[in-house]
Amino acid sequence: MFRSTALRLAALYTAVFALAVVVLGAITLFTIRRALSDEFDARIRAESAAMVQEYRSEGLKGVVEAVRERDRTPGAIDYGVQGRAGEPLAGRLAASVGPPGWSVLRRGGRGRESEPIRVLTVVLSDGNRLLVGDEEERIEALDGALLRGFIGAFLGVIVLGAVSGYALSRGVHRRLAAISTTAEAIIDGDLARRVPVRGANDDLDRLALTFNRMLDRIAGLMESLKQVSSDIAHDMRTPLTRLRQKLEAGLAAPAERGQALEGALGDLDSILDTFAGLLRIAQIEGGARRAAFRPGDLAAIAATVVEAFAPSAEDAHQTLRLEAAGPVPVIGDPELLTQMLVNLVENALRHAGVGAAVRVIAARADGASMLSVIDNGPGVPDLERERLFDRFYRLEASRSTPGSGLGLALVAAVAKLHGAEVRLIGRTPGLEARVTFPKLD
Repeated sequence: MFRSTALRLAALYTAVFALAVVVLGAITLFTIRRALSDEFDARIRAESAAMVQEYRSEGLKGVVEAVRERDRTPGAIDYGVQGRAGEPLAGRLAASVGPPGWSVLRRGGRGRESEPIRVLTVVLSDGNRLLVGDEEERIEALDGALLRGFIGAFLGVIVLGAVSGYALSRGVHRRLAAISTTAEAIIDGDLARRVPVRGANDDLDRLALTFNRMLDRIAGLMESLKQVSSDIAHDMRTPLTRLRQKLEAGLAAPAERGQALEGALGDLDSILDTFAGLLRIAQIEGGARRAAFRPGDLAAIAATVVEAFAPSAEDAHQTLRLEAAGPVPVIGDPELLTQMLVNLVENALRHAGVGAAVRVIAARADGASMLSVIDNGPGVPDLERERLFDRFYRLEASRSTPGSGLGLALVAAVAKLHGAEVRLIGRTPGLEARVTFPKLD
């Protein structure tokens, strides 16, 4: 914990605040001392001016009497009057000697020689001197009180910073340790483990939620990988067994060897098509085709696909028609969008049955582009619809009809690549496959 980033940050912030207290204290002490010194000097000037005015009106005798009267008042400013030769006439500062103007002197007598006094010395018009001063100890005492207050504040900041930093680092350490423990458990194979969320909606909670979503995604991919591996093993077993049987039949009956090899090649082509479909889905899910995105028109793509499938639908006594009122803009890979619609149309024509009617609709709804393929066939049970997008999943358990079960999986991959939502919606009768694309800016 003592090596944790949280504790180091707390220590850094404490040091910054402590430095701020020191700087603020120094500025405050300087400002207050300057203000007190100015007030101190102003008081002395005012008293000196009053005594000079007394001298002008009452003469030297009046000044001496005024000084003696003030000396009897406790806590008053110190005064002194000296004759032309420097002899003391009156006041506690009469024995002090200083140059005209401001000076710092030591009061003589009464055992207080060490106390510094700030004195203003004025030479009167007849050569006598007037001294007015006050003890600087008062300013020093206030400075000491302020300094002690700031030292206390400084120590308080240090103590509070240390305590809060330790408490903060403990909390952060526990939560990061939970994330680390979860990661270690996942490394050991426990993919169901998740990071606990406190519900405070702070940065660590958001990190935990993001981490958990990542784990959900990884778990989903691992489950999908296991399912794909199982499906490949299951679905490849039948064509590979059939291939082996045909090759064995060709070896056993040389006369039928050509027919057996022809059938084996057909099975190999089916297997290669399956792996090509898996590779194509993997490329799409990896986002490798985003570089081919460009503005397009879903209505034009739908018209091309309907035109290509219309003859085969007519031969199967089915109807296939396009419903598009105008251009339907979209940004995407035209080749992938065409392949997606081809898979949807093939799926509808194959499962709707003889005499079925299939409609392809390209339209805009609430600013979003939409593509739908609707048939009036037997439909799909509600519980089976979402599973149809899984690789190799087929409603027909016997798997006697052509196909590998990758068509709708590719549709889902293409839709996800384009940020679109694909849904299978039950109708009475039939089924609707609807792909809704995001709104264009």
